[in-house]
Amino acid sequence: MAGDFDKLQNAFDFKGRTMVMTGGTGVLGSAIACALADCGAQLAVIHLNPQRGADLLQRIGERSENVALFRADVLQRESLQQAAADILQRFGKIDGLINAVGGNQPRATTSADLKFFDLPFDALREVFDVNLLGTMLACQVFGRTMAESGSGVILNVSSMNAFRPLTRIAAYSAAKAGVNNFTQWLAVHMAQEYSPNIRVNAIAPGFFLTEQNRFLLLDRETGASTPRGDAILAHTPMGRYGKPEELVGAALWLLSPASAFVTGAIVPIDGGFSAFSGV
Repeated sequence: MAGDFDKLQNAFDFKGRTMVMTGGTGVLGSAIACALADCGAQLAVIHLNPQRGADLLQRIGERSENVALFRADVLQRESLQQAAADILQRFGKIDGLINAVGGNQPRATTSADLKFFDLPFDALREVFDVNLLGTMLACQVFGRTMAESGSGVILNVSSMNAFRPLTRIAAYSAAKAGVNNFTQWLAVHMAQEYSPNIRVNAIAPGFFLTEQNRFLLLDRETGASTPRGDAILAHTPMGRYGKPEELVGAALWLLSPASAFVTGAIVPIDGGFSAFSGV
Protein backbone atom coordinates (compact mmCIF):
# COMPACT_ATOMS: atom_id res chain seq x y z
CA MET A 1 0.00 0.00 0.00
CA ALA A 2 2.88 2.38 0.76
CA GLY A 3 4.15 1.89 -2.79
CA ASP A 4 0.76 2.78 -4.22
CA PHE A 5 0.68 5.97 -2.14
CA ASP A 6 4.15 6.92 -3.37
CA LYS A 7 3.01 6.40 -6.96
CA LEU A 8 0.04 8.67 -6.34
CA GLN A 9 2.25 11.41 -4.94
CA ASN A 10 4.73 11.05 -7.78
CA ALA A 11 1.94 11.33 -10.35
CA PHE A 12 1.64 15.04 -9.56
CA ASP A 13 5.36 15.66 -9.70
CA PHE A 14 5.93 17.41 -13.04
CA LYS A 15 9.70 17.79 -12.69
CA GLY A 16 11.38 17.14 -16.01
CA ARG A 17 8.13 17.46 -17.97
CA THR A 18 7.76 20.27 -20.52
CA MET A 19 4.26 21.69 -20.70
CA VAL A 20 3.26 24.22 -23.37
CA MET A 21 0.43 26.58 -22.53
CA THR A 22 -1.63 29.06 -24.53
CA GLY A 23 -3.75 31.55 -22.61
CA GLY A 24 -1.49 31.14 -19.61
CA THR A 25 -1.51 34.84 -18.79
CA GLY A 26 -5.32 35.07 -18.44
CA VAL A 27 -7.29 34.96 -15.21
CA LEU A 28 -8.08 31.25 -15.39
CA GLY A 29 -5.04 30.12 -17.34
CA SER A 30 -2.60 31.80 -14.98
CA ALA A 31 -3.93 29.75 -12.05
CA ILE A 32 -3.10 26.55 -13.93
CA ALA A 33 0.27 27.95 -15.01
CA CYS A 34 1.22 28.77 -11.42
CA ALA A 35 0.16 25.31 -10.26
CA LEU A 36 2.29 23.63 -12.93
CA ALA A 37 5.25 25.76 -11.88
CA ASP A 38 4.60 24.76 -8.26
CA CYS A 39 4.70 21.12 -9.34
CA GLY A 40 8.09 21.59 -10.98
CA ALA A 41 7.09 21.64 -14.65
CA GLN A 42 9.22 23.21 -17.34
CA LEU A 43 6.58 25.61 -18.57
CA ALA A 44 6.52 27.27 -21.99
CA VAL A 45 3.89 30.02 -22.09
CA ILE A 46 2.68 31.24 -25.49
CA HIS A 47 1.65 34.88 -25.30
CA LEU A 48 1.15 38.11 -27.26
CA ASN A 49 1.14 40.63 -24.40
CA PRO A 50 4.61 41.25 -22.91
CA GLN A 51 3.22 43.00 -19.83
CA ARG A 52 0.94 40.11 -19.00
CA GLY A 53 3.83 37.73 -19.50
CA ALA A 54 5.98 39.76 -17.11
CA ASP A 55 3.13 39.84 -14.59
CA LEU A 56 2.86 36.03 -14.74
CA LEU A 57 6.57 35.58 -14.13
CA GLN A 58 6.39 37.95 -11.17
CA ARG A 59 3.45 36.02 -9.77
CA ILE A 60 5.28 32.72 -10.12
CA GLY A 61 8.31 34.27 -8.44
CA GLU A 62 11.34 32.14 -7.63
CA ARG A 63 9.81 29.14 -9.36
CA SER A 64 10.00 31.00 -12.70
CA GLU A 65 13.50 29.71 -13.44
CA ASN A 66 11.87 26.85 -15.33
CA VAL A 67 9.26 29.07 -17.00
CA ALA A 68 9.86 30.68 -20.39
CA LEU A 69 7.72 33.04 -22.46
CA PHE A 70 7.41 32.55 -26.22
CA ARG A 71 5.70 35.22 -28.30
CA ALA A 72 3.34 33.65 -30.84
CA ASP A 73 -0.14 34.06 -32.27
CA VAL A 74 -2.39 31.00 -31.94
CA LEU A 75 -4.06 31.95 -35.23
CA GLN A 76 -0.82 31.97 -37.23
CA ARG A 77 0.62 28.54 -37.94
CA GLU A 78 4.10 29.83 -38.82
CA SER A 79 4.21 31.75 -35.55
CA LEU A 80 3.35 28.62 -33.58
CA GLN A 81 5.82 26.52 -35.55
CA GLN A 82 8.63 28.94 -34.70
CA ALA A 83 7.59 28.83 -31.05
CA ALA A 84 7.63 25.02 -31.13
CA ALA A 85 11.16 25.05 -32.57
CA ASP A 86 12.29 27.51 -29.90
CA ILE A 87 10.68 25.44 -27.14
CA LEU A 88 12.39 22.26 -28.35
CA GLN A 89 15.69 24.08 -28.46
CA ARG A 90 15.19 25.40 -24.92
CA PHE A 91 13.68 22.34 -23.23
CA GLY A 92 14.42 19.46 -25.63
CA LYS A 93 10.90 18.01 -25.74
CA ILE A 94 7.18 18.69 -25.38
CA ASP A 95 5.22 16.47 -23.01
CA GLY A 96 1.93 18.33 -22.80
CA LEU A 97 -0.21 21.15 -24.14
CA ILE A 98 -2.82 23.22 -22.34
CA ASN A 99 -5.09 25.30 -24.58
CA ALA A 100 -6.51 28.01 -22.32
CA VAL A 101 -6.74 30.76 -24.90
CA GLY A 102 -10.25 31.97 -25.70
CA GLY A 103 -12.95 34.47 -24.86
CA ASN A 104 -15.92 36.42 -26.13
CA GLN A 105 -16.25 40.01 -27.29
CA PRO A 106 -19.02 42.62 -26.95
CA ARG A 107 -19.62 43.00 -30.69
CA ALA A 108 -20.56 39.30 -30.86
CA THR A 109 -23.02 39.62 -27.97
CA THR A 110 -26.68 40.43 -28.47
CA SER A 111 -28.30 43.27 -26.52
CA ALA A 112 -31.25 45.63 -26.69
CA ASP A 113 -29.25 47.65 -29.20
CA LEU A 114 -27.67 44.79 -31.14
CA LYS A 115 -29.94 42.05 -32.46
CA PHE A 116 -28.75 38.59 -33.45
CA PHE A 117 -29.51 39.37 -37.08
CA ASP A 118 -27.12 42.32 -36.98
CA LEU A 119 -24.11 40.72 -35.27
CA PRO A 120 -21.11 41.67 -37.43
CA PHE A 121 -19.51 38.87 -39.38
CA ASP A 122 -16.00 39.88 -38.34
CA ALA A 123 -16.96 39.79 -34.65
CA LEU A 124 -18.52 36.33 -34.99
CA ARG A 125 -15.49 35.09 -36.87
CA GLU A 126 -13.11 36.51 -34.28
CA VAL A 127 -14.85 34.60 -31.48
CA PHE A 128 -14.94 31.36 -33.48
CA ASP A 129 -11.33 31.71 -34.56
CA VAL A 130 -9.74 32.38 -31.17
CA ASN A 131 -11.73 29.72 -29.32
CA LEU A 132 -11.91 26.89 -31.85
CA LEU A 133 -9.25 27.46 -34.49
CA GLY A 134 -6.78 28.72 -31.89
CA THR A 135 -7.20 25.39 -30.11
CA MET A 136 -7.02 23.32 -33.29
CA LEU A 137 -3.92 25.02 -34.68
CA ALA A 138 -2.03 24.65 -31.40
CA CYS A 139 -2.97 20.95 -31.33
CA GLN A 140 -1.69 20.55 -34.90
CA VAL A 141 1.65 22.20 -34.22
CA PHE A 142 2.47 20.94 -30.72
CA GLY A 143 0.56 17.68 -31.08
CA ARG A 144 2.82 16.71 -34.00
CA THR A 145 5.78 16.36 -31.65
CA MET A 146 3.70 14.11 -29.39
CA ALA A 147 2.70 11.97 -32.36
CA GLU A 148 6.37 11.62 -33.27
CA SER A 149 7.39 10.66 -29.75
CA GLY A 150 4.38 8.41 -29.11
CA SER A 151 3.32 10.04 -25.85
CA GLY A 152 1.84 13.23 -24.47
CA VAL A 153 -1.23 14.85 -23.05
CA ILE A 154 -3.45 17.68 -24.29
CA LEU A 155 -5.88 19.60 -22.12
CA ASN A 156 -8.37 21.96 -23.73
CA VAL A 157 -10.35 24.56 -21.83
CA SER A 158 -14.00 24.48 -22.88
CA SER A 159 -16.95 26.00 -21.03
CA MET A 160 -20.33 25.09 -19.57
CA ASN A 161 -21.71 27.20 -22.41
CA ALA A 162 -20.85 24.26 -24.65
CA PHE A 163 -23.49 22.15 -22.86
CA ARG A 164 -26.00 24.83 -21.86
CA PRO A 165 -25.74 27.80 -24.26
CA LEU A 166 -26.36 31.07 -22.49
CA THR A 167 -28.54 33.77 -23.95
CA ARG A 168 -26.78 36.59 -25.82
CA ILE A 169 -23.49 34.80 -26.59
CA ALA A 170 -24.33 32.58 -29.55
CA ALA A 171 -20.87 32.58 -31.13
CA TYR A 172 -19.01 31.82 -27.91
CA SER A 173 -21.38 28.99 -26.96
CA ALA A 174 -21.18 27.44 -30.42
CA ALA A 175 -17.37 27.77 -30.53
CA LYS A 176 -16.96 26.06 -27.18
CA ALA A 177 -19.32 23.30 -28.30
CA GLY A 178 -16.89 22.88 -31.16
CA VAL A 179 -14.02 22.59 -28.67
CA ASN A 180 -15.87 19.74 -26.92
CA ASN A 181 -16.46 17.89 -30.17
CA PHE A 182 -12.90 18.44 -31.35
CA THR A 183 -11.51 17.23 -28.01
CA GLN A 184 -13.33 13.92 -28.40
CA TRP A 185 -12.39 13.62 -32.07
CA LEU A 186 -8.71 14.28 -31.41
CA ALA A 187 -8.64 11.84 -28.47
CA VAL A 188 -9.76 9.03 -30.78
CA HIS A 189 -7.52 10.14 -33.65
CA MET A 190 -4.35 10.30 -31.56
CA ALA A 191 -4.99 6.98 -29.82
CA GLN A 192 -5.85 5.08 -32.99
CA GLU A 193 -3.50 6.68 -35.49
CA TYR A 194 -0.42 7.39 -33.36
CA SER A 195 -0.34 6.05 -29.81
CA PRO A 196 -2.75 5.16 -26.99
CA ASN A 197 -0.25 6.98 -24.76
CA ILE A 198 -1.41 10.31 -26.18
CA ARG A 199 -4.45 11.54 -24.28
CA VAL A 200 -6.76 14.47 -25.02
CA ASN A 201 -9.27 15.84 -22.51
CA ALA A 202 -10.95 19.09 -21.57
CA ILE A 203 -12.23 20.92 -18.54
CA ALA A 204 -15.47 22.89 -18.77
CA PRO A 205 -15.47 25.77 -16.27
CA GLY A 206 -18.79 27.10 -15.10
CA PHE A 207 -19.01 30.69 -13.94
CA PHE A 208 -15.87 32.43 -12.81
CA LEU A 209 -15.42 36.18 -12.57
CA THR A 210 -13.02 37.29 -15.30
CA GLU A 211 -12.11 40.55 -16.96
CA GLN A 212 -14.54 39.80 -19.78
CA ASN A 213 -17.67 38.94 -17.81
CA ARG A 214 -17.24 40.88 -14.54
CA PHE A 215 -19.48 43.76 -15.51
CA LEU A 216 -22.09 41.49 -17.06
CA LEU A 217 -22.44 39.80 -13.67
CA LEU A 218 -21.70 42.68 -11.29
CA ASP A 219 -22.80 46.30 -11.45
CA ARG A 220 -19.83 48.47 -12.40
CA GLU A 221 -20.70 51.20 -9.90
CA THR A 222 -22.02 49.31 -6.87
CA GLY A 223 -20.58 45.82 -7.25
CA ALA A 224 -24.06 44.38 -6.71
CA SER A 225 -25.15 41.35 -8.69
CA THR A 226 -26.87 42.13 -11.99
CA PRO A 227 -30.06 40.32 -13.06
CA ARG A 228 -27.88 38.07 -15.24
CA GLY A 229 -25.62 37.36 -12.29
CA ASP A 230 -28.64 36.61 -10.10
CA ALA A 231 -29.95 34.12 -12.67
CA ILE A 232 -26.60 32.34 -12.87
CA LEU A 233 -26.24 32.03 -9.11
CA ALA A 234 -29.84 30.84 -8.81
CA HIS A 235 -28.99 27.98 -11.19
CA THR A 236 -25.69 27.12 -9.48
CA PRO A 237 -26.43 24.84 -6.50
CA MET A 238 -23.29 25.97 -4.67
CA GLY A 239 -24.61 29.53 -4.90
CA ARG A 240 -21.36 31.28 -5.80
CA TYR A 241 -18.86 31.88 -8.59
CA GLY A 242 -15.83 29.68 -8.93
CA LYS A 243 -12.34 30.76 -7.95
CA PRO A 244 -9.58 30.34 -10.57
CA GLU A 245 -7.54 28.11 -8.27
CA GLU A 246 -10.50 25.70 -8.13
CA LEU A 247 -9.67 24.62 -11.69
CA VAL A 248 -6.27 23.39 -10.64
CA GLY A 249 -7.13 19.99 -9.13
CA ALA A 250 -8.95 18.70 -12.20
CA ALA A 251 -6.39 20.19 -14.57
CA LEU A 252 -3.42 18.58 -12.81
CA TRP A 253 -5.27 15.26 -12.61
CA LEU A 254 -5.96 15.23 -16.35
CA LEU A 255 -2.38 16.24 -17.15
CA SER A 256 -0.87 13.62 -14.83
CA PRO A 257 -0.41 9.83 -14.96
CA ALA A 258 -3.16 9.60 -12.31
CA SER A 259 -5.65 9.83 -15.21
CA ALA A 260 -3.80 7.39 -17.47
CA PHE A 261 -7.02 5.69 -18.64
CA VAL A 262 -8.93 8.92 -19.24
CA THR A 263 -9.16 10.33 -22.75
CA GLY A 264 -11.93 12.10 -24.65
CA ALA A 265 -13.47 13.36 -21.40
CA ILE A 266 -14.88 16.82 -20.72
CA VAL A 267 -14.93 17.46 -16.97
CA PRO A 268 -17.38 20.10 -15.65
CA ILE A 269 -16.09 22.41 -12.92
CA ASP A 270 -19.24 24.37 -12.34
CA GLY A 271 -20.56 24.24 -8.77
CA GLY A 272 -23.32 21.89 -9.89
CA PHE A 273 -24.71 24.10 -12.67
CA SER A 274 -24.85 21.24 -15.18
CA ALA A 275 -26.62 18.96 -12.70
CA PHE A 276 -29.43 21.38 -11.82
CA SER A 277 -32.67 21.36 -13.83
CA GLY A 278 -33.96 24.52 -12.18
CA VAL A 279 -36.58 22.73 -10.11
